[in-house]
Amino acid sequence: MDLLLILLDSLEFLGAPVWDAEDFYKLIIKGIFNLAIVVLIVRYIYYPVAKNKDYLFTYLLISLTVFLLCFLLDNVKLQLGFALGLFAIFGIIRYRTDPIPIKEMTYLFLVIGISVVNALANKKISYAELVFANLLLVFITYGMERLWLLKHESRKNIIYEKIELIKPENAEALLADLKEKTGLDIIRFEIKRIDFLRDIANIRIFYYEDDSK
Repeated sequence: MDLLLILLDSLEFLGAPVWDAEDFYKLIIKGIFNLAIVVLIVRYIYYPVAKNKDYLFTYLLISLTVFLLCFLLDNVKLQLGFALGLFAIFGIIRYRTDPIPIKEMTYLFLVIGISVVNALANKKISYAELVFANLLLVFITYGMERLWLLKHESRKNIIYEKIELIKPENAEALLADLKEKTGLDIIRFEIKRIDFLRDIANIRIFYYEDDSK
């Protein structure tokens, strides 16, 4: 077996090695570790609060893609500049249907940052430091979501028919009517679209979830 690995180490195809044991094992270990951290954050911290499967899917795939990009291109010596370029590219992402909310953008930045750090960590960074940095981010994120911020802000889009209340001077009356109709303790709202032909408005309401339910 050892002889076979030695032979594979010496083989090349189109100028690239067929097998590099050290890099391959490093990819496996770092890949599993990075995936475990990201799954812990997005599945067991973010998802129970947001209940949004679309972002769960997005975070996992973006994290995996960024990790593989950084790890496999690490030897190209792009490193810091390449990492900053990824932050710039993914940091300005906007979906066509709806801009990414600030909180979701924060999680996106978090999973990208974790993936970049885990992929580009070199021999100057010990595994103890790497594990500590990752766990620190996990604990801080968990603390902010579950311990310190006890109220979780949720949002819904509703179709509203009393179009005469959408005027700025009727904001208090509109808020009171929304609370009465929805039964939710609405803290604020945004008027997204107004359809004067049908006398309706698309309103996004924001409210705190009751954690006791």
